[in-house]
Amino acid sequence: MTWLSPERLWLLLGVAALAVAYVLTQRRRSKYAVRFTNLKLLDRVAPRRPGWRRHLPASLFLAMLGLLVVGFAQPQDQVRVPRERATVLVAVDVSRSMLADDVAPDRLSAAKDAARIFIEDLPEQFNVGLVGFAGQASVFVPPGTDRAQLGAGIDRLADGSAGQAGTAIGDAIASALEQIRSVDAAADEDVPPARVIVLSDGANTSGQDPAEAARMATELGVPVDTISFGTAAGTIGDGQAVPVDGETLQSVAEATGGRYFEAANTEELQNAYADIGSSVGYQTEVRDVSARFIGIGLGLAVLAALASMFWFARLP
Repeated sequence: MTWLSPERLWLLLGVAALAVAYVLTQRRRSKYAVRFTNLKLLDRVAPRRPGWRRHLPASLFLAMLGLLVVGFAQPQDQVRVPRERATVLVAVDVSRSMLADDVAPDRLSAAKDAARIFIEDLPEQFNVGLVGFAGQASVFVPPGTDRAQLGAGIDRLADGSAGQAGTAIGDAIASALEQIRSVDAAADEDVPPARVIVLSDGANTSGQDPAEAARMATELGVPVDTISFGTAAGTIGDGQAVPVDGETLQSVAEATGGRYFEAANTEELQNAYADIGSSVGYQTEVRDVSARFIGIGLGLAVLAALASMFWFARLP
C-alpha cells in the first residue's frame, strides 16, 4: 500500500497521545476511589461501575480517529477491475462421448451445470458467448451481456446439437475467435481483451488442426484456457470405452499462453472454472482506497455513540 499524503500519518501521534491521556485519567480516578476508605459506604454511594463497557465508547472513538487519519493520508492499493469490452467465449464439447456417466449424472450435464455457475459469477458487463462443438462447431449464443439468453443456450447443448460425430477442437477455437472479432464495430481492428475456454474429453478428430487455431489465437493475443473433463474409466452405450484424452487441449493452452486443467469430477471442474474466473477479463490498477478506512471509521463512530447512549445515556 502506498500513500499520496504520507506526511498526514503524523497525526496518528495525536491519536496516540489521546489514548495515553485517557489511560492516565482512568488511573487517577482509581487512586481517588481507593482513598475513600469506608468501602461499605462507597458501595452504596458509588455502585459498581460497568467494567469494560465504560471503556468501549472511548476505545471505539479512538479507533475511529485513527482510521480517519489513515483515510486522510489518501492510501492507494492495487485493485482488480474488469476490463472494458472484456469478452469470454465458452466452448463445450457435445460429442457422444460426453454422455459417459463416469461423472454423475454424465459428463455433459455436469459440464453444463459448471458453465452456468461460471457465467453467473462473471461481472455483468462482460460479453460472454457460447460455442458447442462435436464434428463441427456451432455458435449457440453470440457474445453479449444477456445472461438469460446464455442460460437458454446452455440448455440447448446436447448430443447431436453440433452436427455429425467427432470432436472439432480446432473449429471450436476458430469459431470463438470469429465471435471475438465481431463483438463490436472496432473489434476487427482493435481486438478486445478476451479469453476462450474450451472444455472437452477427447482429442481432435475432425475439422481444423488445433495447432493452426492456436496460432490464430496467439496472433490475436487471445489466451485459450482448456479443461480436460472425465476419467480413464468412461464408457457409453453397451460399454464402449471413451477415456479422457487431454493431450491436444494441453498443447493448445501452452501454445496460446492459457492454462490447462484436468477435472475428473464436478468439484474439480468447478474449481477449474473458479481459477479461470479469478483472472479472466481483469486488470490490476492502483486506486485510492481511502473510502475503505473512512467508511469503517464512521461505522465505529456510530457504534461509539450508540454504546454511550444506551449504557450511559450520554454521548462520548
